[in-house]
Amino acid sequence: MLNANKLRNRLLAAALFAMLLASAPMPARAASKEIIELQTQVQQLLDMVQRLQSTLDGRFGVLQHLVEQAADNSNQMTATVNALQQKINAQSESGNGKLDAVSGQVQSLNDSVDELKSRIAKLDKSVQELQSQLQNIQSPPAGVATTGAVPAGVLASPVAGLPGGAPATNQIPPLQITFQAGVRDYNAARYDVAAGEFQDVLRYYPLDDLAGTAQFYLGEIAYRQQNYTDAIKSYNAVLEGFSGNPKAPAAQLRKGLALLQINKREAGIHELRLLVQRHPQTPEAAQARAKLNGLGVRISAR
Repeated sequence: MLNANKLRNRLLAAALFAMLLASAPMPARAASKEIIELQTQVQQLLDMVQRLQSTLDGRFGVLQHLVEQAADNSNQMTATVNALQQKINAQSESGNGKLDAVSGQVQSLNDSVDELKSRIAKLDKSVQELQSQLQNIQSPPAGVATTGAVPAGVLASPVAGLPGGAPATNQIPPLQITFQAGVRDYNAARYDVAAGEFQDVLRYYPLDDLAGTAQFYLGEIAYRQQNYTDAIKSYNAVLEGFSGNPKAPAAQLRKGLALLQINKREAGIHELRLLVQRHPQTPEAAQARAKLNGLGVRISAR
């Protein structure tokens, strides 16, 4: 492009010089064939300059069109990338919500399995005790007539530890049965009933390990009912009063998510970061990292 401009300028200068020579006064004897030839060359130079100008204009137009096409393609690519980023962010948010729900169901299932194992162990112990009692009934002590009558002492004590056959009057609900009923009602979305059962566990067994788990489920009930403020209070009770409870990582995760739900972004991010620092190898920490990445928050690799 630069060389073409230089050439065009030189041709214009030559043509102008030739025109000046042609227009200069000359002796009559100089008006000869040489002047005619010079004028012819000048005209040829002018024609070449015009053709060169036309060629340059055409190439410039093509170049400008290519630049416009490149700009349009760049704008389209930018719009496509932005749309793809928005779609990825939306899918990430949806995936996080589903992951939270599945995590809660898995936690409930694990608790149910643990409680079922405990109940099976207790039932096994009760069966062994009943078998022992039956053996004692079938083998009465020496000196008792075996006429088919059962000793009065045995009939008066149908359950070991309750003399005279007096029924139990203990009004405190049994721990395992009450907690398991709460988990069952929670999974069935009977939240009011489940909340009462978990509160009974906290009221009558405040020092038991299941009390911390019951407190966590109270937070889960409030979270599912979108009562995020009460949910945060319950999660705080787990973290402050039952820090060694297996539900502590889940409580911190859910607390961070609840804070984000009420637009306390910085506090929620702080809780999620704290969870990753305290329990880096837990599934809850993995969920916290995924949520932070979805929020565009950088976290240090561990």
